[in-house]
Amino acid sequence: MARFDLTDFEWSVIEPLLPTKVRGVKRADDGRLLNGIFWRLRTGTPWADIPSRYGPHTTCLNRFDRW
Repeated sequence: MARFDLTDFEWSVIEPLLPTKVRGVKRADDGRLLNGIFWRLRTGTPWADIPSRYGPHTTCLNRFDRW
């Protein structure tokens, strides 16, 4: 867990607010992707520079656009 990643309590508050519809492929871990989105917004770096621990940068970007 990185310094600014969501805690379990913070995630328990946010998780019920996210959509749960699954379309086609199995859904990636929302918590990990959300931490990646927060990392990108905090640092201001390009989406392609998101660390791999947060999942594929394209998935982070797609979720950011969708949410």
